[in-house]
Amino acid sequence: MAYVYLTVAIAAEVIGTTALKASEGFTKLVPSLVVVLGYAVSFYGLSVVLKTLPVGITYAVWSGLGIVLVTMASAIAFRQIPDAAAMLGMGLIVAGVFIANLFSDTVPR
Repeated sequence: MAYVYLTVAIAAEVIGTTALKASEGFTKLVPSLVVVLGYAVSFYGLSVVLKTLPVGITYAVWSGLGIVLVTMASAIAFRQIPDAAAMLGMGLIVAGVFIANLFSDTVPR
């Protein structure tokens, strides 16, 4: 169940972060509300996950996948296309998240 909450936390963070740009410095009401709600849901989900999973692994997954998904969302929503170096760096982040989850003894199985 922890991974369900982690998935929700990641999705909410991606929505909130994407809306952050649309909020134009919190001058637009609806995107600003989406930011606040997105982060509230995300941090609640993280707090539930941390009852089960170690903080380091949880944060690595949340932030790592969040980076990649926010980049994808910004490419679609704002046409901010990452270059090859950015793609390589994000690929290494995702690889690190998978390695930590598959091979670390700190992840409960």
